[in-house]
Amino acid sequence: MSLQPGVEEKTGLPSLEEKVVALISEADLVALTSALVAAGGENPGGTEEATVEVLKEFCLGAGLSVSTDLVAPGRPNCTVVLPGGGEPGLLFLGHSDVVPAGTGWERPPYDPYVRDGRLFGRGSTDMKGGLAAVLIAFQALRDAGAELPGSAALACTVDEEDLGIGIRAYTAAALTAAALNNQPFPYSGCVVAEPTDLETVTACRGDSYLELKITGKSAHSGRPADGRNAIDAAARILDLVRADHDALQTDLDELLGAGTWNIGLIRGGTGTSMVAAECTVSLDRRLMPGEDPKLILDALRARITEAGIDSDGITVEAEVTMEMPGFRTPESHPLVANAVNALADAGVASTISGWSAACDGGFINRDLGVPVIVMGPGGLNDQAHQVNESVSIAELLAAARAYALMCLRHSAG
Repeated sequence: MSLQPGVEEKTGLPSLEEKVVALISEADLVALTSALVAAGGENPGGTEEATVEVLKEFCLGAGLSVSTDLVAPGRPNCTVVLPGGGEPGLLFLGHSDVVPAGTGWERPPYDPYVRDGRLFGRGSTDMKGGLAAVLIAFQALRDAGAELPGSAALACTVDEEDLGIGIRAYTAAALTAAALNNQPFPYSGCVVAEPTDLETVTACRGDSYLELKITGKSAHSGRPADGRNAIDAAARILDLVRADHDALQTDLDELLGAGTWNIGLIRGGTGTSMVAAECTVSLDRRLMPGEDPKLILDALRARITEAGIDSDGITVEAEVTMEMPGFRTPESHPLVANAVNALADAGVASTISGWSAACDGGFINRDLGVPVIVMGPGGLNDQAHQVNESVSIAELLAAARAYALMCLRHSAG
């Protein structure tokens, strides 16, 4: 991604597009992003309610339709709709939670400030800046009196940074509404406003958590043969996991690489002089588009049995505790061209890429059948979840312009 001279210096845009772009204010972007950062919303450990209140207050002041759906105490999903014509519309997706700030910040993490063209604070990149860019784009479209071919909407969900209860509630409600009204989901494309440095991401890996509980039999360490050591059994299972990880890396996808395993947590035993009767292991398995973690777990269990690990007094219980599906949208899809062209007219030369991280967009694609891309301001690898997180104000401005242009140009394809 490279930022070029701003769209106000370009010529050839239709008059309505020029009018909309001219209404997008850098000061408004900075003010809204700062207010969202100041609202916090650490997950785990907090709620997203204050962030959603900032969203609601802005939308009401801007004349935008906003509604909330309480998913859990203090944790409301928020939906903003900009009405349009009868064509299928464009959905933007974001989340209101942030990861815990931690320590080591040069200033308080929820006291946003601007320096050297960047806005600092926890969540500025992931992803309060993206949320602000979408809403400022919507405000400009409304103030310009733009008649969209189809409605534009922002779905802002809770709990993206942990278990994804927000996106699950959103897709479930959308499916229920479609069935009750006997109408399809009203959006034919989805833009996840997560940080991509304004690259256009057409493919994204998913993620899953697999939990194993290994049970053996306790005994005195002086006579270990009298017991069945659960930690020993866990070590043998982890050998299988590492072997599968290595095998996966021999067949790499051009955009996404391959699925991966990571051993995140292990707990076991009650004392050094005792044979460990229990051990629990938490595994992170990154998913390629279309992979089912339940089938992956079934395959692991089969290998455990083939290796004779869950026998002779050792039992293994296993479950999938979190799943976030991946997705892939063809580069030839009109949604991709719309993003790249809108970014170009916003002064950005955007490249098409894949994402090794996971996001809520996979649920929109899998459950609602909607093509998805990820495109937003900020850096995933150098800013998101980092101490002294920040976002480029120039990227915020370019993102808001591109989002507005995409709304004006969106078609079902």
